[in-house]
Amino acid sequence: MADPSRRPLKSRNTALAGRVARALARTSVTPNQISAASVLFSALAGAAFWASAEATGAVRILCLVAGALGIQLRLLCNLFDGMVAIEGGKQSPTGAFWNEAPDRPADILILAGMGLGAGAIALGWAAAALAVLTAYIRELGTSVGCGPDFSGPMAKQHRMAAATIAAVGGVLVAVPGLKLDTLEIGLWVIVAGSAATALRRSLRLVSSLRKGPARSGTSHRSP
Repeated sequence: MADPSRRPLKSRNTALAGRVARALARTSVTPNQISAASVLFSALAGAAFWASAEATGAVRILCLVAGALGIQLRLLCNLFDGMVAIEGGKQSPTGAFWNEAPDRPADILILAGMGLGAGAIALGWAAAALAVLTAYIRELGTSVGCGPDFSGPMAKQHRMAAATIAAVGGVLVAVPGLKLDTLEIGLWVIVAGSAATALRRSLRLVSSLRKGPARSGTSHRSP
């Protein structure tokens, strides 16, 4: 039976993911270290997006590719920290902290970096704030006994997909004289989707509270 406290991910059930997780579990690498690495990859992605603001030609393309790669590496860390912890039997007393805390600076670094790269700083910070808000509402639901709500339309994996598409789109339209900033477009999509997600999760939480959830506590995975 699937653990309701874990984000439902189809990629977790693939044979390749299982092999990689088992290989990592056989090393000295800990799940907490994998979680921490997600912040480093996010910082690299944000810095690459920021650097793209002043870059042109091939250098701008490299910056956008590096940003997209950093996002994907962040997501891989988010996938394997839990798999190594649970499937690999490497849970730790501080796992609950490392499971959740690194995701907040990771979101902020990537989205604020996109804003700097697009020359839309306020928009980047708005996207970052809404990303944190969606996570806050999810954890609020857990704290009052309703369980975590991973619903979208702009949950973490959807935000990172939109950011990656925006970066790759910037590569595809990196033609001199073409005035189309895909990073800014991506941020608008993330802002709108995250606002809708925060509202949807809030309404679902209020509805659950009205039904009287069991306040027997919740479990957290411990990567």
